[in-house]
Amino acid sequence: MSQGARAAGLRVLLTVDAVGGVWQYGLDLARGLSVRGAVPVLALLGPAPSTAQRAEARAIAGATLIETGLPLDWLCDGPAPIRAAGAAIEALARDLRSDLVQLNMPTLAATPHAVPTVAVTHGCVSTWWRAARPGEPLDPQFGWHHDMMATGLRAADRLVAPTASYAALIARHYALPRAPQVVHNGRAPLGQPGALRDEVLTVGRLWDRVKRAELLDRVAARLAVPFSAAGAATGPHGEHIDLAHLHLLGQLDADALGQRLAARPVFVSAASFEPFGLAVLEAAGAGCALVLSDTEGFRELWDGAAVFVPGDNEDGYVRAIESVIGDAALRRRLGEAARRRAARYAPQAMADGMLAIYADLLGAAVPGGRIAA
Repeated sequence: MSQGARAAGLRVLLTVDAVGGVWQYGLDLARGLSVRGAVPVLALLGPAPSTAQRAEARAIAGATLIETGLPLDWLCDGPAPIRAAGAAIEALARDLRSDLVQLNMPTLAATPHAVPTVAVTHGCVSTWWRAARPGEPLDPQFGWHHDMMATGLRAADRLVAPTASYAALIARHYALPRAPQVVHNGRAPLGQPGALRDEVLTVGRLWDRVKRAELLDRVAARLAVPFSAAGAATGPHGEHIDLAHLHLLGQLDADALGQRLAARPVFVSAASFEPFGLAVLEAAGAGCALVLSDTEGFRELWDGAAVFVPGDNEDGYVRAIESVIGDAALRRRLGEAARRRAARYAPQAMADGMLAIYADLLGAAVPGGRIAA
């Protein structure tokens, strides 16, 4: 049976937030589901979206955006608001007569649910902590989040991660009986490649210590070409990083980022923790040569299509960037390899992967286009 036949009329409630990569993930997934005939509803948690974000969501055919005002777990001080948010999402799903809920914040699944539920783990405080503060025990103030995450991961009817490496990490860290299923994230190219320019780019939450922006700032000081950084330097809890050598671009929307990527800068990510890395995929889709930290996740996705640098090796990043910048033929070969690899991670492939999991959970299609529970 085709994906379209399985999905026709399927009502899916998707939780999203407007703060990080889950926003783009949710919109791309909603587009792919809509193409197959499903009816996605985006339930926004956390801070309000920008005007541009609202317009982007409302442009998706057949999709609806609901701004719930409910909190994000990593912006809370305890479990009570998230328990209440889980109950509110369950009630919303019943009111909308949703066939299925996809929770992109698995802590919400810790609240008992009657509507079939798929939880997708894009990252969590506890596994982030291990990368951000190696060897340090989790701060007790986040213990509730670890426990609620563990409960939610076990309570969801299906569990998904964006890479096999992160699925294995989640299974080990939370002692799960089985690893999450894997559906790679997807992203369409942001534009057409243009003329090469000798510059370097990184994109991400610069304030987040696992992005290693301080390391890249030291690297930038040693390069003869411009090194730009897009993303926030101040975090939601007041975290801030001062960067003296990177050229700070601030937050870029998709159009502005597409224009930057069209010049095919050498794209660098030194992240020590990245469950997937949508910014890397966006750069690869534009044909940028990639210089990446040598992590399991990046190896899984980009082995053979990037230059890898181990750990926080400042000299290694300088040498890798200079070797690529200084060899136009190598840079073009790496960019083309990245572009071809990026084609594997298409939004529709992601949506179809999720639809297969929905169908497995809910059962075979029945007359009228609905999915039998």
